[in-house]
Amino acid sequence: MKWEGERESDAVEDRRGIRLGRGGALIGGGGLLLILLFSALTGTDPRQVLEIAQGVSQVGGGPAESGPVGAPADETGKFAAVVLGSTEDVWTEVFAERGQQYERPRLVLFSEAVQSACGTAESAVGPFYCPRDSQVYLDLTFFQELERRFGAPGDFARAYVIAHEVGHHVQNLLGLSDRVTAAQQRFKGERANELSVRLELQADCFAGVWGQRANKQRAWLEPGDVEAGLAAAAAIGDDTLQRQAGGTVQPESWTHGSSAMRVKWLKTGLASGKLEDCDTFASD
Repeated sequence: MKWEGERESDAVEDRRGIRLGRGGALIGGGGLLLILLFSALTGTDPRQVLEIAQGVSQVGGGPAESGPVGAPADETGKFAAVVLGSTEDVWTEVFAERGQQYERPRLVLFSEAVQSACGTAESAVGPFYCPRDSQVYLDLTFFQELERRFGAPGDFARAYVIAHEVGHHVQNLLGLSDRVTAAQQRFKGERANELSVRLELQADCFAGVWGQRANKQRAWLEPGDVEAGLAAAAAIGDDTLQRQAGGTVQPESWTHGSSAMRVKWLKTGLASGKLEDCDTFASD
């Protein structure tokens, strides 16, 4: 990706190096390992397990300590700020086409652990979006995991991760997340879980919409970039992760969809660049 020199968003808060106060109430290392092991064997999203074990929606500790706001000085931080800036440009354009105004999220960079309006989370949870404060949370060391553990190197693979979480913000603004949550209250078990999977796949498609339109705006994609993004989507499919963990593939426990599903919806968004083509809830 030819991202150097592009506009960097100033909606970045750098909390790296900030340690949580006493109100942080983190799960200890041993407990976290058990949670991650359970997640790997069952295919359950570790965030959901953490919410149960930690009462994440109830975690207090007062307001989170803030870091400096603005584009970071290091290369990886600047890359994240450029990608966020591009999502702002793209989604402002998309919302304007719909006669709506886009409210941009803030990207919070952290290390080890972070306190959000949705509770306390450690880096092992991975990147996440909190609808309660409209912020995306990212430990940049996840990019190293993406390359070393999942075999998905490259700038566009990293950009896809950020764009996926911003996709959840778009869902929140459009009221899609609230509709899914309301529907899940009426269902239990596999049906409720299926709705969660469809929501995640839609965020993948929205990431594709961003990629298509961002390249149209800036022409920054190079040969191999799209393939790197698709490889990242395939690497973090629920079935692939379950196999890597040595367990059986259990579709009823999926949270984000199979590798094939994730690749399909990312490709759909990349091909069309249209929001209306991302209706994962109407698809078989």
